[in-house]
Amino acid sequence: MTTTNLMAEPLVQSRLLAMQRKKFPSLSRSGKGPITVCNLRREKVVVVGAGIAGLSTALSLHRLGVESLVLEQTESLRTGGASLTLFKNAWRALDVMGVGDYLRGQFLEIQGMVIKSIDGRELRSFTFQEESPGQEIRAVERRLLLETLANELPADSIRFSSKLKRIKRSETGDVSLELEDGTQLMSQIVIGCDGIRSPIARWMGFSEPRYVGQCAFRGLAFYPNGQPFDPTVVYTYGSGLRAGLVPISPTKVYWFICFNSSSPGPKITDPSILKRGAEELVRGWNSALPDVINRTPEETLSKTPLEDRWLWPVVSPGVWTRGVVLAGDAWHPMTPNLGQGACCAIEDAIALAKKLAGAVKSNERAGVEDALEEYGRERWRRVFPLTIRANLVGSLLQWENPVGCAIRDNIVVPKLVRLGPMLEHTNYECELLK
Repeated sequence: MTTTNLMAEPLVQSRLLAMQRKKFPSLSRSGKGPITVCNLRREKVVVVGAGIAGLSTALSLHRLGVESLVLEQTESLRTGGASLTLFKNAWRALDVMGVGDYLRGQFLEIQGMVIKSIDGRELRSFTFQEESPGQEIRAVERRLLLETLANELPADSIRFSSKLKRIKRSETGDVSLELEDGTQLMSQIVIGCDGIRSPIARWMGFSEPRYVGQCAFRGLAFYPNGQPFDPTVVYTYGSGLRAGLVPISPTKVYWFICFNSSSPGPKITDPSILKRGAEELVRGWNSALPDVINRTPEETLSKTPLEDRWLWPVVSPGVWTRGVVLAGDAWHPMTPNLGQGACCAIEDAIALAKKLAGAVKSNERAGVEDALEEYGRERWRRVFPLTIRANLVGSLLQWENPVGCAIRDNIVVPKLVRLGPMLEHTNYECELLK
C-alpha cells in the first residue's frame, strides 16, 4: 500500500496558504487592498475562469514564455467541492506542466477496483497493473490541485472579483471585454475556460448542456486517526443507483452516489439536507458508505445534476471564432462515468498552448487563426467520442430493470467486463512544452 506521511497534508496546506497570501494580496488583506483591473487596458492573452482548465492553460502558456491574464469572477480560488479522479493521461499532462511529482506526494495511488452488489456480495475485482499495465490513478482534492497550479504562475497573473459582463469584437480585430465593475479590456486572444455554464460559449452560439437524467451526491470523508481502507476503488451497483468509495490520502476518502432522477430538482446548499438525502439512498446496504457519509465535513458535500454536450460535426459551432476559443467544460462538458472531464481539460490546456505560443510570439493574426483551427480539429477528435462513451456507460450502469440488473450482476460484470479495453483512452500522450 502506498503511504504518505500523516503530517504532510497540514504542512502542504500551510505552505500553499502562505504562497497564496504572497502572490494574491486580495486574499491576505495586507493593507494594499484587493487586486483590481481598473488600470488594465490591453493584453495579448486573457483567460476567463480560474478553474482547472483556466489555470492549466495559463500555466502551460507560461511554461512556453507566453504570459496571460486570468480573470476569475469570485473573490478567491473556487476551492470548494470534494475530489476528482485523474488517470494516466492527466498525470502525463501534469508532468509536462511540471507539477506532477509534487501532487503525487499528497495522494495515494489506487491499485485496483472491487465491484459489489448492495448486499455486499463481491461481483468482480481487478488489479490495474494486470488489466492496464502502466496505469496511474489517484483521486485528487480539487482545492490542492487548483492551489498548486495557481502558485506556479507569476505574481498577479490572476485577477479576482472580475466577472465578465460583455464580450464583443473590436474594429481592430481584437476582442473587447467589459467587466461588471466597468473595466474595459482589449485582448488579441480570449480563452473561455468559464465552466459548464460558460457565458462565452453561449455568446459563440453553443447550446446549454443537456441533463442526462442522473444526479450525484459527493463528499470527502475525514478520518483524523487514519482511514481504514486499502488503496482500492470500491463500486456498489444497485437498481438505478450506484456508489463509489475512493481513498485519496491516509486520512481522507472520496465518495459519490449517482442516482436516476427525472429532473435535476432544486439546488440544495443546506449540508444537513444533503447528508440526509445521501444517507437515505444507501440505507439498508451492506456497505461502509453510511459511516463514510457520517464522517464527511459539511463544506465538502454537494449534489449536482449530470450534464453533457455532444459536439456534432457541422451542427455544433466551432471551438473558436476570430480570437476567441474554448477549453474544458466550457466546450465539452461530459458526464463523470469515465473520469475524463478534468483529464481532458488538462489535455486541452497543453494542446492549446502548444498551438498558440509560436503564433502569439510572432504576432501574426493569420498564424493565430491557423493555430486555433488546428487545436479544434485535434481536440474534437479526442473529446467527442469520449463524451458519447461516458454518456452510454452511465446509462448502462444505471439500469433500473430487475432483469437487466440481474444480467449485469451475474453475467456482464463477473464474466464479460475487461478493464484494459475500457481504459485504452488513457494512453493519450501529451507533447512536451518546448
